[in-house]
Amino acid sequence: MRILVVEDEPRVASFIAQGLEGAGYATEVVRTGGEAVERILGGEPVDLVLLDVGLPDRDGFAVLADMRTVDRTTPVIMLTAQGDVPSRVKGLDLGADDYLPKPFDFDELLARIRAQLRQTRQPVSYLLAVGDLSLDLKTRQAKRGSVRVELTTREFSLLEFLMRHPGQVVTRSQILNSVWGYDFDPGSNIVDVYVGYLRHKIDREGEESMVETVRGGGYRLRAAAEDQPQA
Repeated sequence: MRILVVEDEPRVASFIAQGLEGAGYATEVVRTGGEAVERILGGEPVDLVLLDVGLPDRDGFAVLADMRTVDRTTPVIMLTAQGDVPSRVKGLDLGADDYLPKPFDFDELLARIRAQLRQTRQPVSYLLAVGDLSLDLKTRQAKRGSVRVELTTREFSLLEFLMRHPGQVVTRSQILNSVWGYDFDPGSNIVDVYVGYLRHKIDREGEESMVETVRGGGYRLRAAAEDQPQA
């Protein structure tokens, strides 16, 4: 099992790495948010990420938001001196799997790591399907029926979010937080623009759009037009 430690304080990083290696885990350490994103998105897969919030170039929340645009499955435990409830909620909402305030007991950290790794051993479905629209999270391929749909990274993340909430109204703010990250300008129309891109790629001519606009609410992904009940 390989664990990536993202921690800028050398003494803390060394303490964690030595303890993990003593417990039998292979360990890598990076000390900035930029290095973490580059390693997570471009390197060999790791089994778990220990992510400090207080990094020198960008905080752990921004790193997590970037990571979750392309990797929804690798467990992340956030480590931070910010033990307040809003910080914990922010981290969990962005896709963290656990949250451990500093200072922490190392045995507790190991127990939380074991718990997360046990969960990842459970069978995981990598295929999302709504109507005849399917999304393979492992190969990152989308299909409408038997026709492959080419999506950009952001379009893929947007479609994944919608497909994880089929039939539910999701607000623009919820989409922004999940797909673009918590610190994106809430006044931007970027969500509407990308919904337009997505409709152009997944909808069929002459049919209702699979992505329904809910006035005053947001958007809702529905099944293909031919699967809808007839009036």
